[in-house]
Amino acid sequence: MTTWTHIPIMASQIADLLLQNPDGIYIDGTLGLGGHTKYFLTRLGPKARILGFDKDEEALAMAQERVNDKRLLAFHASYTQAPEKLQEMGINGADGVLFDLGLSSYQLDNPARGFSLLQNGPLDMRFDLSATLTAADIVNTFSLDDLVRILTDYGEERNAQKIALAIMAARKNAPIQTTQDLKNIVENIVPRYGKKHPATQTFQALRIACNKELETVEQALKTLDQLVRPGGRAAVLTFHSLEDRLVKNYFKTLAQSGQWTLINKHALAPDYNEVRQNHRARSAKLRVIERNN
Repeated sequence: MTTWTHIPIMASQIADLLLQNPDGIYIDGTLGLGGHTKYFLTRLGPKARILGFDKDEEALAMAQERVNDKRLLAFHASYTQAPEKLQEMGINGADGVLFDLGLSSYQLDNPARGFSLLQNGPLDMRFDLSATLTAADIVNTFSLDDLVRILTDYGEERNAQKIALAIMAARKNAPIQTTQDLKNIVENIVPRYGKKHPATQTFQALRIACNKELETVEQALKTLDQLVRPGGRAAVLTFHSLEDRLVKNYFKTLAQSGQWTLINKHALAPDYNEVRQNHRARSAKLRVIERNN
């Protein structure tokens, strides 16, 4: 069995800001491999509970094994379903909620999941393997206009039209089935500048479209009133500008309502040492808000 390395990003900073009640109830909206939860539990008391949610059944099983703590209650569900779970359990709001919007190391490093352009694998990209739409479906069946829109809106890709046309031309000859197939298509038409691979934004765009990520984030943010009890806090960790803009604007609206207070007016970032030890932390931004009494 492969051992996946997972380093939870900004765990100490998040814990300092989020864990106000050592015996409280907390929600880890994207449990992943359980890195944040495992760390949080070292800072919490014996009566504390963490409700962990993840759409990825494989990651969920590994998280439970890694955390190995009765204070964790894990659910195979989207974090958008957290309000219903709280209601079912008779819990009137949590003391803290974390939405970590990044991919887990397991998803990125496992070629079979098709998220990474560094390793060849099937062009899948689904968080939830029971979902039907894959990235391969998108590149092989969507119209030119839809491909351009996805690459522009979700990848902020300047060469969207050029890449979409190349995808359309390639799929006439043979289905685009692997990450290598797609990587080659983009490499052939977009020059490389600096360290960033020219297909990076294409992969991001397809992943976001495949998993309806932005819609899910919007939906989750709208549940905060149901999830967080007065005096509790919500923390959101984002990894690209589209997500961060959504969170920033929504938090601003909540703060203007007078019902919530921004804990940090500007997004917090990992410190130099963390980025040096874990390059995946480099684009992380953290925003925290508190519900007023």
